[in-house]
Amino acid sequence: MDSKKSIRNDYPITPELIAAHGLKPDEYQRILDLIGREPSFTELGIFSAMWNEHCSYKSSKKWLRTLPTTGPRVIQGPGENAGVVDIDDGDCVVFKMESHNHPSYIEPYQGAATGVGGILRDVFTMGARPVAAMNALRFGAPEHPKTRHLVSGVVSGVGGYGNAFGVPTVGGEVEFDARYNGNILVNAFAAGLAKSDAIFYSKAEGVGLPVVYLGAKTGRDGVGGATMASAEFDESIDEKRPTVQVGDPFTEKCLLEACLELMASGAVIAIQDMGAAGLTCSAVEMGAKGDLGIELNLDTVPVREEQMSAYEMMLSESQERMLMVLRPEQEAEAQAIFKKWGLDFAIVGKTTDDLRFRVFHQGEQVADLPIKELGDEAPEYDRPWTPAVAPKALAADDVPSADIADSLIKLLNSANGSSRRWVYEQYDTLIQGNSLQLPGGDAGVIRVDGHETKALAFSSDVTPRYVEADPFEGGKQAVAECWRNLTATGATPLASTDNLNFGNPERPEIMSQLVHAIKGIGEACRVLEFPIVSGNVSLYNETNGQGILPTPTIGGVGLIKDWSKMARIRFAGEGEAILLAGAPEGWGTHIAQSAYMRDVHNRIDGPAPHVDLAHEKATGDFVRGLIEDGLVTAVHDCSSGGLAQAVAEMAIKGEIGATINEPAAHNPVLSFFGEDQGRYVLTVTEGNLSQVQSRAEKAGISTPLIGRTGGKSVILGSAKPVSVEQLHQAYESWFPDYMNGEI
Repeated sequence: MDSKKSIRNDYPITPELIAAHGLKPDEYQRILDLIGREPSFTELGIFSAMWNEHCSYKSSKKWLRTLPTTGPRVIQGPGENAGVVDIDDGDCVVFKMESHNHPSYIEPYQGAATGVGGILRDVFTMGARPVAAMNALRFGAPEHPKTRHLVSGVVSGVGGYGNAFGVPTVGGEVEFDARYNGNILVNAFAAGLAKSDAIFYSKAEGVGLPVVYLGAKTGRDGVGGATMASAEFDESIDEKRPTVQVGDPFTEKCLLEACLELMASGAVIAIQDMGAAGLTCSAVEMGAKGDLGIELNLDTVPVREEQMSAYEMMLSESQERMLMVLRPEQEAEAQAIFKKWGLDFAIVGKTTDDLRFRVFHQGEQVADLPIKELGDEAPEYDRPWTPAVAPKALAADDVPSADIADSLIKLLNSANGSSRRWVYEQYDTLIQGNSLQLPGGDAGVIRVDGHETKALAFSSDVTPRYVEADPFEGGKQAVAECWRNLTATGATPLASTDNLNFGNPERPEIMSQLVHAIKGIGEACRVLEFPIVSGNVSLYNETNGQGILPTPTIGGVGLIKDWSKMARIRFAGEGEAILLAGAPEGWGTHIAQSAYMRDVHNRIDGPAPHVDLAHEKATGDFVRGLIEDGLVTAVHDCSSGGLAQAVAEMAIKGEIGATINEPAAHNPVLSFFGEDQGRYVLTVTEGNLSQVQSRAEKAGISTPLIGRTGGKSVILGSAKPVSVEQLHQAYESWFPDYMNGEI
């Protein structure tokens, strides 16, 4: 059969239609050269889905290859549904972070909910049972008219899906900045546990084997979602609402149990989540990875709407669906499992040996395309980027002063420095019964089910204002802070996942941010032995030409061998020594780009703090050793808000005050609010103090004694005392007051 004549063109392919699919003229010419004819409407949709930024990484692939992705514990790095890392005893942790930014701005509840659902599927597609979730959320200015609505909808969506599915949300971030007014960020993270010898992959194997559709029925929701996620927003944003998917966590829970049961039966050869670009992406990726062709018959696809076209079925992003290559002799057994769980099971195609992607609908062939070029040989760009220009340092006399105590209260009662309790109390943080640390500390921690002492720690971090000031240092800092937060619990950081959120890469200054941030991330991951094993790139986060702050979120996982020795941030007792491990002279020196400058003086200028990675590694290893040997009673990473914010949070959590010494011959603003990197606040009993100080001296780690715990107030040097109750009230009141419309 002549494929050039057998393809039906449903609609005339016009320049306007090509542009509406996000394809540039040169990309369309590449399609013509590749297939030797005009594509059908369905084929145009398939190319649009597979070659958009969201699915192909065409602007970032060149730079992503420079990241360290291997290590002694890495079982599977990038390229699969999720990364896989060994945690000993034949167990592994499977994890990934992914964005659902554009859908969440358009329809916050369903956008966030389906973001959670998608990342959970990425994990259990690999054969892992999900055990933890996090989310990194960034909203516009609090005073923006849409922000409160978006916060409410997104938080409800995250909780509504995760809580019903039954996975604890153990940590995350929530931040506000006017640069997210027109384009919020919703980055979802999930981790699961599996046996290291029972991981499932998406690479199809074998010719003539059945391709099976699993899960929920296909509808029109989400058609074109991946293409929409690869474009800037403009005034037509509300017209994009139909491209947002609708989720059902109860169906997903059934899908999880059915998939794990089916995997245990030995029937699964390959399996792929139907995420972005739905049936198209899952089928093409499975075939391309296995050097096989795929043939689909859409007449057998379970649908929930009438008269769906081939285009709609191929591009639908309906949720809770999987695609699988099955051992044919176990077809009846597999079908019985899915019937038991009330889910659809349909043979929709077969594997072939011709490297073609063929699609049939109502007796007609509507697509016949080369599968490798669609999948792993999509366009790749080396986009122009500008050299990095570091901001000028602040002059010594350009550090504005303010009352130390009043400034601390202002930070604690600000949009970005206040407690996130209002958010995380809407999430189920205790389900499954393994949570050891709730949100609000440095990292979430869960027990490894079935093991007496082993636990996993999770953290998500980035400081976008640092990245904008200096993308290289900001990229390093995101990795270092994630690594530091895991270390602060006593965990050994194992590996990381990234979610690189940036504006339009066709603008050289934005591409420069991406390039330098990736370089910084790569250097930090190499020095800290913290490889990137999975991730996501989200570009074109712009509205009417206004880009977001560059936000390369880093999610990390750490291993605690004995959770009984785990550290917490709260002050544990009266009269204990307070030490600042990793302190520079004067305890703090870097005030540019700090929360103090932003929230007290409304200034965002100067360079980002420098990250000395060798110092970071040495200090973290030293602190982790103290935790493992039971020599510290509390540990807290010192980051945004500096030493003052860290001490205040420890006092609030422990309901115990502290007296911090006056820094000798040093500007107290720098000492208390500087955001120098690589620092930890530690508390030590009097009986262990000399041993800790001796170990610090031997390790060459500056660990000055800066004060003592005790009393009902926090006293910072010569500043007036502030009661712990007053700190608590400031810290806990901003978010509920804001959401109640009282701010």
